[in-house]
Amino acid sequence: MSSSPRVLYLGFFLPPSRASGVFRTRATANHLARAGFDVTAFGAPLRFLRDVVGSVDESMVDTVDSRITLIRPELNYFPWEKDIRQFGLLRRNSPVLALRAHRWKLRRGFPEAYASWGWQCVRTAIRLHRKRPFDVVLATGNPFSAFGAAWAINLLLGVPYVLDYRDSWTLNQFTDEPAHPADHGSWRWERRVLSRASMIIHVNEALRAWHAERYPADADRMVVVANGWDPDLLDLDAAPPPASGARPPQFTFLGTVTHVQPLEELVAAFRAARAHPDLAGAQLSIYGHLGFYRHTADPLRRRLGLPDGADESADGVRYRGAVDKSGVAAVYAEADVLVFCTGGARYITSGKVFEYMAAGKPIVSVHGPGIAAQEVLRGYPLWFTAESLDPDAIAATMVAAGRAAAELTESQRAAARRWADRYRREVLLAPLADRLRELAAAPRRWRRRRGSPS
Repeated sequence: MSSSPRVLYLGFFLPPSRASGVFRTRATANHLARAGFDVTAFGAPLRFLRDVVGSVDESMVDTVDSRITLIRPELNYFPWEKDIRQFGLLRRNSPVLALRAHRWKLRRGFPEAYASWGWQCVRTAIRLHRKRPFDVVLATGNPFSAFGAAWAINLLLGVPYVLDYRDSWTLNQFTDEPAHPADHGSWRWERRVLSRASMIIHVNEALRAWHAERYPADADRMVVVANGWDPDLLDLDAAPPPASGARPPQFTFLGTVTHVQPLEELVAAFRAARAHPDLAGAQLSIYGHLGFYRHTADPLRRRLGLPDGADESADGVRYRGAVDKSGVAAVYAEADVLVFCTGGARYITSGKVFEYMAAGKPIVSVHGPGIAAQEVLRGYPLWFTAESLDPDAIAATMVAAGRAAAELTESQRAAARRWADRYRREVLLAPLADRLRELAAAPRRWRRRRGSPS
């Protein structure tokens, strides 16, 4: 029997999901497997990813370490089921009563649509633990049913757990306001799961500080493990350089386009910058999915100023479609300037910014002032920011970045990539692996944490 520490990883958005959290989730599971852990991971049901939300990237499946045992507990599809033929007897005959019953269960149990997945995780974990015990549980949210499942496993089996907040549960990071009403069950459950956690991880210092202030009794167990970039998905040295010869400057955005991004300001700024002689004929290429769901594409196209049925506007904005993992490095290689466009306030870092830095190209920021990503970018030598969303100010930074790209030397690019190396995923995850190993080796503690709620 293996003597490797056995970790149960609760990560709903594992490949083939293409949700924004898939990269951190995939990288964490892979890192633990490579670090000598025996990893069992619980992910989302394939039916949910493929048929319900239609949000998959099948090319990511092969990037999951083959040593990981991947299990997909089922969930109740009530919140998402639209086909009346799939309704149960109660819902077909009394839909209002069925809806009330569903909402009552969420209020009385775990207040999240994914609660059934969380409870199924608990049942599956108990069955597997009886055969061969788990040493530690790592849960990542969202969905935060993973946190509830980790709490229940600890309560029933005594296995210590670590919580990884990819997102905030009770804070709306984009508006800096509470995510739920004061009487919502999420507040009660968050206090409950934090009280028993052995370690609580946040992606940046702003989020750690917010949670530490709200939950001071748990602050000593809160740490930062930043997002990073994955060298196994980004072989920049293998990508061919852009074609030689004179060509219009290429500005590139790579990532998922969402409704929270300042797209109108981006397009207006690029239009103004393109009027400058240094950026004559410049193109802004948008690579990635338009939203996370099928119905979001057309509204986002309109916000990008793209004519109906067309992928290019008269202002040089081009939508280039989604890119699988094998094509990402080539997109970065062809770009002259990378455009970092994101929504939100001071709590937003975004995972894409780390990959951008690894490319070693000039980066233009298009976002509100004071977001957490600025702390990461501040030491990057090729960063251009307007510190506001004024289109004319952003346009000026685009012109400056275009000039820097035209004059970029190999030594400047090397310096930029050295800064990015500190954010390689294996560097950032190493302390987490060490802590999980310590928890796995520690004696079990069945007693309740001091001050934890009932």
